[in-house]
Amino acid sequence: MRSRDVDQTRMRDVVAVVLAGGKGARLDPLTRDRAKPAVPFGGAYRIVDFALSNCLNSGLRRVLLLTQYKASSLDRHLNLGWHRFFCRDLGEHLDVLPPQQRVDENWYLGTADAVYQNIYSLEMAAPRLVIVLAGDHIYKMNYQGLIAAHEESGADVTIGALPVPLAAAREFGTMEVDAAGRVRSFREKVANPPPLPGQPGMCLASMGIYCFSWPFLLERLKFDAHAPASHHDFGHDLLPGVVDTHGVYAFPFRDENRKRDAYWRDVGTIDAYFEANMDLVEVDPELNLYDEQWPIRTHHPAYPPPKFVFAGEGPDARRGEATDSLVCPGAIVSGGRVTRSIIGPGVRVNSFAKIEESILFEGVDVGRHAQVRRAIIDKGVRVPAGLWIGFDPEEDAARGLTVSALGVTVVPKGHQFEAQVSAMTS
Repeated sequence: MRSRDVDQTRMRDVVAVVLAGGKGARLDPLTRDRAKPAVPFGGAYRIVDFALSNCLNSGLRRVLLLTQYKASSLDRHLNLGWHRFFCRDLGEHLDVLPPQQRVDENWYLGTADAVYQNIYSLEMAAPRLVIVLAGDHIYKMNYQGLIAAHEESGADVTIGALPVPLAAAREFGTMEVDAAGRVRSFREKVANPPPLPGQPGMCLASMGIYCFSWPFLLERLKFDAHAPASHHDFGHDLLPGVVDTHGVYAFPFRDENRKRDAYWRDVGTIDAYFEANMDLVEVDPELNLYDEQWPIRTHHPAYPPPKFVFAGEGPDARRGEATDSLVCPGAIVSGGRVTRSIIGPGVRVNSFAKIEESILFEGVDVGRHAQVRRAIIDKGVRVPAGLWIGFDPEEDAARGLTVSALGVTVVPKGHQFEAQVSAMTS
């Protein structure tokens, strides 16, 4: 089902709750000044744009987005780019909710507690169903299929599910289901979950997508809130606690990406984030950002078109070019060369600079003769002329930069380099 076929009647009394308050510690230093859902992705987008675009394309027009840590960047992005898609006069809204502390004085203790602390807003909305979504995953999905399956099965809760390798099981909640799709066990982040029948190297993992019948969710949230031993988390506590007593079903992921393999990514580490971005520069990337039938919305700053200047010939010529790359509006490649990279809005690559397999966030300025390889450079950083980044991990670490397990160098926002000019500029 495509976005133009949305059944608005079915979706009118469904509320989506997007969890966007996690610290994102494994993405440090990209999350030192911003929430994980606000981290840029693919040059023009933020991670949260994917969950919100799925809501919009699925016809979900009542959305509560729960924030907590370092939310100012996320709030600004939503105010500039997202509120215009929702009309309050028609009962639509995207409400951004920090911890309300209506029920106690704590910040969010877990995913279930985050929803419980906003129970007043949900009661005011009087939903029939509540869909709980993570705001930090990259995927395309029409939630109408999930809702239809939930209603047809008579479930109390339906969990979005997809197969993952057993080796990755520690990162997920994993399930065992019967032939009818009913969940018979749910365990959070264990090393040895039951393999899928006929697929001994795979297990069934939760996508962090839940469709709840509202009366059931309300009752279980109240119960969990007063359980002293609970982590107040859907995966650790609420779902395992109802598998034997209530109707819990799994819904197989139906991908709207229209590629051979289903696309869903948790870009929770520097290396996973880097690899997902680098896939976008392939000739035929796994994630299709050019699908007009399932558009990914975002805020587009008022930048002019990207510009490439100087057209010298020969290997040592002054030539502004970018190949196998994504280049955002406002970028100027002024006599430098860009290969297999993502160049964010307003970036400047100066003469004789070389950028290879890298991600440059908004406003980065790369000086003459500088070279950047397998690196992520955060917003507004100025790379001095002649400096090399990403060639020597020990040297990068000595400069105070982060180097990932797979050798990706990350330059944090606000980093100040000491003047280092190579012999190439003399």
